[in-house]
Amino acid sequence: MEDSYILAIDQSTSGTKALLVDEKGHIVAKETTSHKQIYPQSGWVEHDPIEIYESVKEVINSIANSNQSLLKKMKTLTITNQRETLVIWDKQTGEPVYNAIVWQCRRTTIMCSSLKEKGYEEKVHAKTGLKIDPYFSATKARWILENIPGLRKRAEKGELLLGTMDSWLIWKLTNGRVHATDVTNASRTLLFNIHSLSWDDELLRIFEIPKVMLPEVKFSDDIFGLVEDSELLIPKMPIAGVIGDSQAALFAQRCFDQGMAKATFGTGTSVMVYTNEYVQTKEGLVTSIAWGFNREVYYALEGIINTTGDIIRWMKEDLALFTSFEEAETLAEMLDNNEGVYLVPAFVGLGAPYWSPHTKAGITGMSRNTNKSHIVRAGLESIVYQVKDIIQLIYKETNVIVKELRVDGGATANEFLMQFLSDLLGVKVIVSNVSELSALGSVYLGGLGTNVWKSVEEISQLNNEQSIYKPKLNRETSERYYAEWIKAVHTLLI
Repeated sequence: MEDSYILAIDQSTSGTKALLVDEKGHIVAKETTSHKQIYPQSGWVEHDPIEIYESVKEVINSIANSNQSLLKKMKTLTITNQRETLVIWDKQTGEPVYNAIVWQCRRTTIMCSSLKEKGYEEKVHAKTGLKIDPYFSATKARWILENIPGLRKRAEKGELLLGTMDSWLIWKLTNGRVHATDVTNASRTLLFNIHSLSWDDELLRIFEIPKVMLPEVKFSDDIFGLVEDSELLIPKMPIAGVIGDSQAALFAQRCFDQGMAKATFGTGTSVMVYTNEYVQTKEGLVTSIAWGFNREVYYALEGIINTTGDIIRWMKEDLALFTSFEEAETLAEMLDNNEGVYLVPAFVGLGAPYWSPHTKAGITGMSRNTNKSHIVRAGLESIVYQVKDIIQLIYKETNVIVKELRVDGGATANEFLMQFLSDLLGVKVIVSNVSELSALGSVYLGGLGTNVWKSVEEISQLNNEQSIYKPKLNRETSERYYAEWIKAVHTLLI
């Protein structure tokens, strides 16, 4: 369809973007703003939901103001979001009863351990594809209900609503008329049965969450409602194309065939392999819904890395080892190799395949000659080692050999990192030169849902610019590096 535009919201861990995308998949306008990271105590991470919604309004109106001639050509508003982050709010006032508890937050570690000790892990895994872990939403919701006086009774009376960030934004955008989420976000809560595609009564009993709080679950390409907030310059615009950020990137990377894999580098990293059908996992991987499209759901396996982009931020802002990404790359390349120095970035525990929430970060192999180049290189390399952990696990659990890896996210700008990724995995690494893939994934789904595009085949022809990295390091050396990484991790594991 000629002259169609789609407005996308990408609400991430670190900030919010609005993008205006044309029917060829080109980004024609973008606005970005950040929000506060709140750390009430060690291992706890929160966001202010009101601040986030205000930032959403700010970037939407900024795009609308700058592109007034295109307003009538904007067909839909799409949403991709940080997953698992949990908000509870008052049904009448629309005010949050507590800050959003972020996916990184580890405050429910003891609660999760207790649930595992009671023998719930196998049952929960069979129904949700996930592990009982503080990363996911259910224990965050239970923590709020148990720790803020009076909330449990109010929740049971139907006075409170619960949702992941997409659900919160949809509620606010529709002025309280729609309480809904999509199947991808629902599949990350520990409360959603990914076989029956419904909130599961047994899971709700295990996690002690009143069903009356929960949103309606829709397919990702559904029309969720209309924009009703009078402060927004896009009145009555339909909201469609709602999907969690990692799944959105998988869709935008066109991983439509079984065994295709991608890694999205953000604050954390998601390594996903598209399976199409449900695959039962045994160890560190989780099964999630990849997307709900055309009244069907499709599945993916995922390995979650808690800390990747955060390593770079920590080295830059807290340790002041460099002032730019380019300087970090230069420092790392000053060394021929890592000289035995390994950084294990367990700032909020370790995700797959270790699932060790208590493990602390550490640096091993240092000597008196260790300098900041070693630390920076070790930090960058740690991102790659963690991806290798996941790729190994995918093969172990599914026999799927990842023959190439598609990658996106901020860290892909670092050529040292991308080359080392190709070297360590021994496969071709394909870097999308199209930025904002999570946003584009939601755009493509929203556009399919509102007939801007007719098929995934049409989507596959859009915007395919890429850079390719091929392995240069010999296999023996790369395997030695990886073996030393495994040793470093096991030195620190609790």
